[in-house]
Amino acid sequence: MYHWYLIQAKPGQAKKAQQELESQEFDTYLPEISVEKIVRGKRTEKLEPLFPGYLFIYLSTEESNWRPIRSTRGVAKIVRFGESPAIVPADAIANIRAQLKGQSAESELATDTPVNITDGPFKGLQAIFQGYDGEQRAFLLLELLGKWQRLSIDLDKLEAKPS
Repeated sequence: MYHWYLIQAKPGQAKKAQQELESQEFDTYLPEISVEKIVRGKRTEKLEPLFPGYLFIYLSTEESNWRPIRSTRGVAKIVRFGESPAIVPADAIANIRAQLKGQSAESELATDTPVNITDGPFKGLQAIFQGYDGEQRAFLLLELLGKWQRLSIDLDKLEAKPS
């Protein structure tokens, strides 16, 4: 009978372990999520493992050859509870896959996009998005007393103005 099992990868080698296992005809799953990071002052999207250092493998207790797994590059060990390998319920894997499929990346704000300020002293005012100020803040242009003022505000206090 086939089940999903959990493999612990060597530090930073989960992707390598997955490639090596798949080249040996094993069925694996490495759930990844898209993460925004600031690299050299620029916002970039990067895929990172949902469970750093771990991946799933689909094996049979009777039919699969488990011996080569231990010596596969990138693999540290099969996670065990006592003497037996830890079985991951199939519905848990299905739920992870469904959640990641439904994952929607937050819409990127483009320069000169009108936004509404939803919280803070400028709540209810409209502004023009100018760019990102780090990972959690944005630069806006806000018209105050007939002049355009540049300010920095938390991203969670903004929403794109509906078109």
